[in-house]
Amino acid sequence: MLYSEKVMDHFTNPRNVGEIEDADGIGEVGNAKCGDIMKMYIKVNDGVITDVKFKTFGCGAAVATSSIATEMIKGATLDEALKLTNKAVVEALDGLPAVKLHCSVLAEQAIKSALSDYYSRQGIDPLPIVGEIGECEACH
Repeated sequence: MLYSEKVMDHFTNPRNVGEIEDADGIGEVGNAKCGDIMKMYIKVNDGVITDVKFKTFGCGAAVATSSIATEMIKGATLDEALKLTNKAVVEALDGLPAVKLHCSVLAEQAIKSALSDYYSRQGIDPLPIVGEIGECEACH
């Protein structure tokens, strides 16, 4: 399996790893069955994601997609973050092997799960905004 230089860079030097103690939103996706679990923490100020951290248990592609996804939404508005797609994550990494595409889906879902949690904490119904968060295809 061949990974791009960007994937290797984000795997060996992941950005924004860790937890945010007083996070405004926390999202967790994946499960132990497929082996990839992503937890995303966001801080929001005036509708902008001011900080984002992640903890990922999984393969190199899972770590790399989490890392680049956090880079892509840091400083973004909530609306911009909601529009982040797994396709954009894959493109930002200069591609992923087909068998690892589900990792990019998990990264998108982890962000949407954290945003959903944020909206719930604000008393806003998150479902029309975020939609249902499913499992990765590898789990089925």
